[in-house]
Amino acid sequence: MRRLNALFIPLFVQLPVHDADLNRKPVSVWEDIREKGKLIVLTRHAPTTYYHGDDATQQGFEYELTQQLAQSLNIDVEYKVYDNTAAIMAALAAGEGHIAAAGLTRSELSPKHFQYGPSYKTVEQQVVCNKRSKLPKTNEDLLNHSLLVIADSRSDEKLSEIQQHYPELSWQSTSTLSTEQVLEQVSNGAVDCTVVESNIVAVNRLHYPNLINAYTLSEEKLAWALPHNSSSLRVYIEDWLARIQSDSTLKALNERYYGYAELFDYHDAAVFFQRVKKRLPKYKSYFKQVAADYNIPWTLLATQAYGESEWNPDAESPTGVRGLMMLTNTTAKSLGVNDRLNPRQSIRGGAKYMQQLLKRIPQEVAEEDRIWFAMAAYNIGIAHLLDARELARKMGKNPNVWADIKQVLPLLSERRHFKNLKYGYAAGKDSVKYIDRIRLYHDLLRKTETPESV
Repeated sequence: MRRLNALFIPLFVQLPVHDADLNRKPVSVWEDIREKGKLIVLTRHAPTTYYHGDDATQQGFEYELTQQLAQSLNIDVEYKVYDNTAAIMAALAAGEGHIAAAGLTRSELSPKHFQYGPSYKTVEQQVVCNKRSKLPKTNEDLLNHSLLVIADSRSDEKLSEIQQHYPELSWQSTSTLSTEQVLEQVSNGAVDCTVVESNIVAVNRLHYPNLINAYTLSEEKLAWALPHNSSSLRVYIEDWLARIQSDSTLKALNERYYGYAELFDYHDAAVFFQRVKKRLPKYKSYFKQVAADYNIPWTLLATQAYGESEWNPDAESPTGVRGLMMLTNTTAKSLGVNDRLNPRQSIRGGAKYMQQLLKRIPQEVAEEDRIWFAMAAYNIGIAHLLDARELARKMGKNPNVWADIKQVLPLLSERRHFKNLKYGYAAGKDSVKYIDRIRLYHDLLRKTETPESV
């Protein structure tokens, strides 16, 4: 493990001292971080917090956010993973870690034992049900539905508040199931509804498509939980969070994990899964072979093809683009594609074109966003993408992160903007939708594949 270097040590000197005397026990959190040379984060396995991806790398919104914090301090991070929120809070109270980062709502913890860091995301508390059941529309309707929530959570607390107005209200609380397992129970019809945060619903609806938000109860703030003797840490986090909000880092992180989830459509997902079974097997080996040649995940190449043609090798648009990868005649010739309707040639041509576009994306573009920039160029043209970057710069946005470019692209169809751009009008809104669909289908496809085949 790296020890704290000179960049980190002055931080304790310059920050105002709010913690208890460092010579007394227990020592402040700042002092403990300095002594250990690392930040200890308490979390749980979940799609919205911390998990291991297809290649066994650590991922998740909370993981990346805490990594950003540690990088700003130039220290390492150790993650301790627990089954549920109650276990995380018990570990924090026992001094097992410095931060509890697990998608916690601010009112989920007792201020007698902990303090909150600043809020970093706003979510909704939603009543989520199986769309095949009769949906409640009001709190009174909940009296006729079976409910299951996480014990001692904000959801549990919210139902207690409702019970004050409707004493007959009853529900089950579980301390053994995770939030995702509760959603699975609702999806399977074991219970009618649950109460859960909107960000968790957005991600899990991709895997349980018959979940639906019946109605919204309240707006909530997500925050990290900190021990009481961590005032200096809290001050630092407040300043750091303000910085990553102003430079689009936090916006980019939100976009990466939640930016496409709202596009989910139950019917579209059903059609996609049907075509995964009936159409994809014909071309899967081609996608895998070509993707390996061009160092692109085959699932990403395949879902790009689905976004282009829905895996129809004879597809043709009114503008004349054709084939699985919907290549123009001019582009196809430049790529050595003689027959655009030949699946092998089309897939290889599309992958080769993506490789060319990736090389043309400016180096300063964030590494994790380069693929989306290249796909935007594939869809709308590299010239219009460069126009979008220039417009983003003029508007004070970051031209190097997809989250900001995604906001700017639709403006390319507005005369007040495109009249001042080098390459003029472009259907930028369609390009954004194109990429969001690919990201959504990519996530769905990865979940249908075994880890070895992804």
